[in-house]
Amino acid sequence: MSEISETAIAAGLIAAARKLSENVGRMAFSPPVSHVYNPLEYAWAPHEQYLRRFGNGRKRIVFLGMNPGPFGMAQCGIPFGEIAAARDWLGIAAPVGKPERENPKRPVEGFACQRSEVSGKRLWGLFRERFGTAEAFFAEHFVANYCPLAFFDGGRNLTPDKLPARETEPLHAACDEHLRELARVLEPEWIIGVGGFAEARAAQALRGTRTRIGKVLHPSPASPAANRGWAEAAIRQMVAQGVWNPDTP
Repeated sequence: MSEISETAIAAGLIAAARKLSENVGRMAFSPPVSHVYNPLEYAWAPHEQYLRRFGNGRKRIVFLGMNPGPFGMAQCGIPFGEIAAARDWLGIAAPVGKPERENPKRPVEGFACQRSEVSGKRLWGLFRERFGTAEAFFAEHFVANYCPLAFFDGGRNLTPDKLPARETEPLHAACDEHLRELARVLEPEWIIGVGGFAEARAAQALRGTRTRIGKVLHPSPASPAANRGWAEAAIRQMVAQGVWNPDTP
């Protein structure tokens, strides 16, 4: 693939992310939502760096998460962005600002955040163990989130599936549009939902396309199954679906 076309792919992802940020940034959410974070705004610099560095080529497999975690993408703008993995394995480093209304119970500290996003640590840890380098992983893979917004009820994290239908309908419409554009730009063979929500949204958004939809267990520590060996379970699922070969590449 030519350098120009690779640059165009990354530029397409950047344009799509900017449009998504603008669309969801206009939305309002009612109680119990107390605060909404849009890391595509205040953490745009590291997110753009991620897209430019690792979104510069077609991908066979895209892993799709639900939305930012409070100690992951909400801090550093990287999907499943456990700080150590984003900084040390992905090599991302860029300034992070503050959301317009910061939740005092969930402050944004950027790459200085000392809390670990367990889901991200497990996800990126698997990729590091299996592929060695970030460049080897991203040669055929990409990681994205369906929804770019983080929602809070005071200090409690709220996932998009807990919002009322009148608010999720326009949110889903914007996120579906972005996912279709991401699939158009990257031309993946597979979208792998990390958890059932992401799988279901991908199936809905990409209905009628040639993109195949799969799923792996979500690595959240709230899942007893994930706590019994998430990486091993995820590998088994990927192999069973025919996405990965049994042997380490």
